[in-house]
Amino acid sequence: MTSLQTISERELGEMSALVQSRVLTEVVSQVQTLLNKLGTASLDIAVTGESGAGKSTFINAFRGLGDEDKGSARTGVIETTREVAVYQHPSLPTIRLWDLPGIGTPDFRPERYLEDVNLERYDFFIIVASERFKENHALLARSIGSMGKKFYFVRTKVDSDLASSRRQQPSSFNEAGILDRIRGDCARSLERSGAGCASVFLVSGFEPHKYDFTRLRDTLERELEGYKRHVFLLALPNLSCAYVEKKKQALSGTVWKTALSACLAAAVPGAALHCNVDMLMQTLRSFQRHFGLDPESLRRLADRTEKPYEALRAAVRSSLAEDLSAQRVVELLRQAALGQQVLTRVVESRVPVLGSIANGGVSFAATHYILSTALNELAEDAKRVIGTALEERKGETEPEFQVPDPGFFAYD
Repeated sequence: MTSLQTISERELGEMSALVQSRVLTEVVSQVQTLLNKLGTASLDIAVTGESGAGKSTFINAFRGLGDEDKGSARTGVIETTREVAVYQHPSLPTIRLWDLPGIGTPDFRPERYLEDVNLERYDFFIIVASERFKENHALLARSIGSMGKKFYFVRTKVDSDLASSRRQQPSSFNEAGILDRIRGDCARSLERSGAGCASVFLVSGFEPHKYDFTRLRDTLERELEGYKRHVFLLALPNLSCAYVEKKKQALSGTVWKTALSACLAAAVPGAALHCNVDMLMQTLRSFQRHFGLDPESLRRLADRTEKPYEALRAAVRSSLAEDLSAQRVVELLRQAALGQQVLTRVVESRVPVLGSIANGGVSFAATHYILSTALNELAEDAKRVIGTALEERKGETEPEFQVPDPGFFAYD
C-alpha cells in the first residue's frame, strides 16, 4: 500500500478559480495558455568583464558544463570573445547566457559599449573580474544601473588564489581569512571607483559547488520574479539536495495544470479514460531532464565527477525514470484509476467541466497520480545520484509504481 498522498486545497482552489467554464474547448485553451507561458519563459543573462577574466569558463560552469563539453563556450589564454556569443542552457534552451566582448580590450569604447551589445536584450548583467575590479567595471555598472537593469559582481579564479597562498604560506594558510580579504579588497576597489557599496561573489569555474556560487544562485532566485524565477529554478544544477527540492517545488505547481490539460485535450465521448498520452510522456521525460536523470545528463555528471556512468545509473531506482512506451503509460493510467471515487467526486464538484464529460474526474485523478508519483520518486532518485557522485550516501531498494488504494487521494 502506498503512503497517503493529497491533492491540496490550494490546488483545488486554483483550479476552481481558474476554470469556471463548462465549455471544453475554452478550458483546454485556458489551461494550455498557462502551460505555454511556463514552458516558453525566457531568461537572458549578459556576462561581461575584462579579457582573460574567465567569462567563458563561468558561463560553462553556470550551465553545468566543463570547458571541453559539447556546446561549451570556447575558452583560452587569449581573448576569445570579440563578438557577442550566445549559449543556451543544455536542458532549457529558453535560458541564454550571452558572452559579451571584453571591456579591457583596445577596441573597448565605454560610451558605446552598452549600445553595441544591445542592453535591452538582457534581464541582468554579471560583471566578471579575475583580479581587482577597476574603473571600467564601475563605469559599466553605473551605466547599467542608470538604465534600470540589475548587475552582479563576480570575482573568478579564487581557487588559483587559494592555491598560490597555500604554496607561499603553508603554515599560516587560512582559507576563510583569505576569502574575506579578497572579498573586502574587491568591495573597496569598487567603492573607490564610484560603484558604491556592492556585493561581490567569489567563484571558481572549476569548482562551482564551492565558495560563493551557491550564494550567487540564491540571490538570483530571490530577486527574479514570476515566470523568470520559475525557469531559473528549473535550471539550477543538481549539485545538492536543496536544489533538488527547489526544483520539485517549482514543478509541483505544474502538475494539476498538466493533468487537467492532458485529460481534457483527449476527451472522447464514451471512453473509459481520457489522457493525451504523448503529453504525459513528454512531461515525464522533462521531469527526468530537470532532475538530471536522462542518459546525457548522467554521462556529463560521470565525466565531471570521475564516477562510472553505470554507478550513477544504478542510483536511479524509479520505474518512472525509464523511457516508457505509450502502451506502458496507458497501463499505468488504468492502474492509477482504480479506487479514485473520493477524489473524483471532490474534483468534479469544484471543477465543473470535469463533471460534464464521462469519467472526467477519474481521468484527471489517474493522470495527477502518475505525475505526482513521478515527481516525488525522481526527486529521490536525483538525491541518490548526488550521493553516489559525491560518495556520501548509499541507496535503498527500488521503488516500484504501485496501484493507489482507495484512500490514496485525500482532500485536505
